[in-house]
Amino acid sequence: MPITSMSPLKSLLPGGTRRPGRRAMWAGGWTVAALWAAAFPLFSSLETHRAWGTSAAAGYAAAAVAVCLSSRPRGRTIALALALAGAVVIPFLYLVLSGGAQSEVDVIERSGALWLQHGTPYLADPRSVTEYTPYLPGMAVLGFPRALLGNDGWVPRLLGDARLWCAVVLLLCLQAGRTALRRPDADGGRSRNAPYGTAMAALIASPVMALPLCTSGVDLPLIGLCALALALAASRRPATAGLALAAACALKWTAWPAVAVAVVLLAALAGRRAARTCAAVAVLGALALILPSALLSPGPMFQQVLAFPTGAGKVETPASSPLPGHLLAELGPFGWYAAVVLLLCGGVAVALSLLLRPPTSLVSAADRLAIGLCVAFLFAPAGRFGYLALPVVLAVWPRFVAAFDAAPSRRTPTLVAARSPEPAAAVTSHTVGGRR
Repeated sequence: MPITSMSPLKSLLPGGTRRPGRRAMWAGGWTVAALWAAAFPLFSSLETHRAWGTSAAAGYAAAAVAVCLSSRPRGRTIALALALAGAVVIPFLYLVLSGGAQSEVDVIERSGALWLQHGTPYLADPRSVTEYTPYLPGMAVLGFPRALLGNDGWVPRLLGDARLWCAVVLLLCLQAGRTALRRPDADGGRSRNAPYGTAMAALIASPVMALPLCTSGVDLPLIGLCALALALAASRRPATAGLALAAACALKWTAWPAVAVAVVLLAALAGRRAARTCAAVAVLGALALILPSALLSPGPMFQQVLAFPTGAGKVETPASSPLPGHLLAELGPFGWYAAVVLLLCGGVAVALSLLLRPPTSLVSAADRLAIGLCVAFLFAPAGRFGYLALPVVLAVWPRFVAAFDAAPSRRTPTLVAARSPEPAAAVTSHTVGGRR
């Protein structure tokens, strides 16, 4: 997709083409976000969600007012700062320092302590849902800071919180992916940093990112590593793409479809040898991180990582958003099997699309992975709306990079569709006599 055709993204440019409805679009967006956040204190049963919603609704409403009061870029900057403060900074600090967190945070931090003490993050005989660890062993690494720093005092409480390190991994991976894809020319630096920063700040301040960042954070490192892996594959770095995939695949099973997408992308861009290199590094690296815990506690790991998240474990999973797969699973065994069949059919359809029409750019590869994950989350017997943050970022972030950083070049021809070269005869006819 040529950059010039991405008109919706141009509205994020502070100094871009002026349009009469741009201020209304920003104000409308913050207003919708404020209404969405305001619903949490009224309807959510989770204290963390109610606290976030109260603060975020005020921040979004203030951002909408700030946009309406000024049509200048400074007004939008102030609005963005208000949204970030209300939806991210204030609720994050409040929840971390007051000890408010979803159960996922406690699970990550407990698994980190268990791994440091026993070499495996899985309890041998969990007695309640809070003692289950439904993640692969790599997630426990994000719990190491809490195990090492403790919880005594506000500084260790802040620096040891798993949410902080989940967010750090996300931001570092997105920045590394952008660096890998950025065009290495003289004018691609500071002039484009401001619009990209504005776009990313708006994405982070949005409810789809701000809510999980403040309350759980568990999907943030997975989002960052998947985006980084696709970016490295698009820039034809098979080994480093494989390492990023290995790290992602050691966090959650959700990341494994990214291996197939990255391998197909590399095969289309750099050949089968590069694809094989990426696949081998990803699989072997993930196994090296997963196998030690699997060998130490195979039974508990199977029950907690495979059976429990799919709703087939001894303890019922709390992931119960009213998505199609969960609604089918509630009908009984027949409904559960129906959800699994639909899930498998969706996976086969996405796999066939990779074979029949392989992606050839970062945007197309990220779109294909986002579609596959949406299908998986929608038809999984147990799921949460929060899981959809991963497909949203995969659909949005590559387009930000393409719009603000990319231009056709020898190093990064995969961000946007390159234009066809001018025929040699035409070039010759235009350059006769030294003129063009």
